[in-house]
Amino acid sequence: MSRPGNPAVRLLAARSLRAHRKAWAAVFAAVAVTTALLGALALALGSTGLGHARVERYAAAPVVVAGDQEVRRTATPWGGEPTTETAGLTERVRIPEAAVAVLRAVPGVREAVPDDTFVVRDGGAGSAGAATRAYTGRSWEAARLAPYRLADGREPRSAGEAVVGAGLGAAVGDTVAGRRIVGVAEGPAALYVTAGEARRLAGHPGAVDAVGVLAEPGVPVDALHARVRAALDAAGLKDTAAGQPLRALTGNGRGGVEHLGAPPARTELLQLLAAVSGTLVLVAVLVLASLVAQALQQRAAERELLLSVGATPRQVRGAAGREVARVAGAAALLGALASVPAFLALWSALRARTGVVPEGLELPTPPWLFAAVLVVAALVVGITRLVVLFAARRPGRAGKGGARRVAGLVLLALGAGSAGTAALQGGDAAAAAAGAATVTLVAGCALLGPWIARAATTVLDRPFRWFGGAPGRLTAAGAAAHSRRLGAALVPVVLVTSFAVVQLSAGATMERAAAAQARAATTADLAFSGTTAERVRELPGVEAATDVLRSTVVLARTEAGTPRLDRLPVLGVDAEGLAGTLDPGVVAGDLAGLAAAGTVAVGADTAESLEVGPGSTVELRLGDGTPKRLRVVAVYERSLALGEFLLPKSELAPHMSDPYPARVLAAGPTGSAPVAPEAVTLPGAELNGIVSGGIVAAIGGLTVLSVLSTLALIGAGRRGELGLLRQVGASAGQLRRMLGLEAGFLTATGLLVGLVVGALPLTAFAWALTGGLPYLPPAQAGAIAGVVLVTVVAGVFGPSRATLRR
Repeated sequence: MSRPGNPAVRLLAARSLRAHRKAWAAVFAAVAVTTALLGALALALGSTGLGHARVERYAAAPVVVAGDQEVRRTATPWGGEPTTETAGLTERVRIPEAAVAVLRAVPGVREAVPDDTFVVRDGGAGSAGAATRAYTGRSWEAARLAPYRLADGREPRSAGEAVVGAGLGAAVGDTVAGRRIVGVAEGPAALYVTAGEARRLAGHPGAVDAVGVLAEPGVPVDALHARVRAALDAAGLKDTAAGQPLRALTGNGRGGVEHLGAPPARTELLQLLAAVSGTLVLVAVLVLASLVAQALQQRAAERELLLSVGATPRQVRGAAGREVARVAGAAALLGALASVPAFLALWSALRARTGVVPEGLELPTPPWLFAAVLVVAALVVGITRLVVLFAARRPGRAGKGGARRVAGLVLLALGAGSAGTAALQGGDAAAAAAGAATVTLVAGCALLGPWIARAATTVLDRPFRWFGGAPGRLTAAGAAAHSRRLGAALVPVVLVTSFAVVQLSAGATMERAAAAQARAATTADLAFSGTTAERVRELPGVEAATDVLRSTVVLARTEAGTPRLDRLPVLGVDAEGLAGTLDPGVVAGDLAGLAAAGTVAVGADTAESLEVGPGSTVELRLGDGTPKRLRVVAVYERSLALGEFLLPKSELAPHMSDPYPARVLAAGPTGSAPVAPEAVTLPGAELNGIVSGGIVAAIGGLTVLSVLSTLALIGAGRRGELGLLRQVGASAGQLRRMLGLEAGFLTATGLLVGLVVGALPLTAFAWALTGGLPYLPPAQAGAIAGVVLVTVVAGVFGPSRATLRR
């Protein structure tokens, strides 16, 4: 039995590789681009996985004691093991002040320093248009935890004195926020006051944000941490929110106490990259499998000849595999090298854009991480090599293949089922089901490509023959004779169309619906920032005003036995000030009920999924993890704009790190400028949007390349056919018109099938989340059609130019 590594196999592979260089160029390009995309994505995943919050204020404290900034839920899926889901908290979880005394008594502790971070405001908060400045405030004793030392002046000694961080730009003798500056310290912009004044301004007596532990000289961090942990356990101290045990943090874990938004943003970015990776891998498999299979199937006559002169099927497959491995290996290596600058450019752009990456989030890139691109390259080569096992077999007659047809129909049925599931779900579940439906439907169309092509040619056969003249008859005859080839050309066109339609329309549909709801919900005449509703109500002509507080809650639920934690943005409002300022579109109950404590209004979709209504109760974890069982007083429909829950301001404010209103909406005299619509924004939405947008654009480029490569590969394989037509009397003009008809056929059929494939999950997704039909801006729809048309024309005519000239 011949082995793939024997001399005959090597000879066949080498000669075939030289003879088919132009055919392999398309595969080379696709493998290189695929490897570059997957490599860049792998580096992004690795960097995000290694990410952590930056340690700044607690750099000198080897151990920091703080509350647990995560919510956990454990459940047992059907037929599985217990699973625990976690969600980060964006509001400060505070700890009892009694922990300070406990920590000071721990052997090896030189000092335990309590720390509170608050906001100090000044400016004209009492009138519209007056500027209000906000400063980060801390106690001066907490500056030792960095440490930030005095560069000028002295420490504060009374409530009216303060030290400023050098980053603030003030000097000794200035007045900031009504306090006289007596010193300038190292470090970022901050306002340091006395310990007593810090406790007053923090506004939570008996609790502190965190405690920094300074060690005696020579005490190892591990030993100190063990002693602190034992002391906390012995004291039985719990946080002031959910009553969870206090955490003793070391190393990079201390950064999460400083930058609360960094760990949740890292988790969400990691989940986004993981989800996109799955889509990219599936698209890459479809593209590579189609290209490699087409490249090998075009040489079916060559394989038959080799088999007829004594080569064994194993030798033929071995030679094809060796040939593919050489092409894919070189291309994957080039793509792996290109993935490094692509990743670095993306990460550099994110860091350069202010406010996109949450403050304090570090995304490291150690040198050893770049070895991941080699693993990706090997994976891509393995995928392309695997295709040979199926593509190098003897081809059957066109139109046959019962197993392929059944598999394609099954995939179409599964895709339709996933779309139906999306219509019955909401939020992330609907989006995930719609995405799965799109990929499954495209895979089904890939298997059924020859039959789809045959059905389309059956419909267009007579128009081609009646109205197309000789070129039309040539087109109809060629399509009937080569349905497999035509199906292979259709698959990438369907892929690029459906992918582009789904990605662009899903975002546009959500943005359009949310914007419409926000405009309808915001009925205020005036809007203020840097003040409160109490002060705004004192202004002349103001009839009603409400504070708008923005925070998050965690909704815990179980689906099919699997735990699920959703971190959702919410608004805190004044019930008596909603008239004329906010109209959530109540469909049941009355928002006046929000004047009572322990109440909540719920969005209609969430109320339906939770099976609650006015008078029911829902259980939420507020921003700091405090569990609350709230009575539903109203159900409203404009949840895309205002979030899934509206809470009384008095219920939300005590559980916020900074309970100051984001803005105040007022009803009264019409303002000089329209009021910006009120709309919630998911934390980290801009970062996720930029990353997902870049990756979606890259995947779109890959699918466009797959269209061009597949058509170029098919065109390179039919040069003999076109040359024969020239020899038997067909003119160059007739062949050009024939190719034009083929390009038009591929474009129209691919756009139609791709639109149908994308429309099914899109409609289900849009109906589940907006209650309406999907929307795609006309300019974007035209761009999709234009790109497909240009790409198909270039792929059809490009390889045939030389033949047409001759």
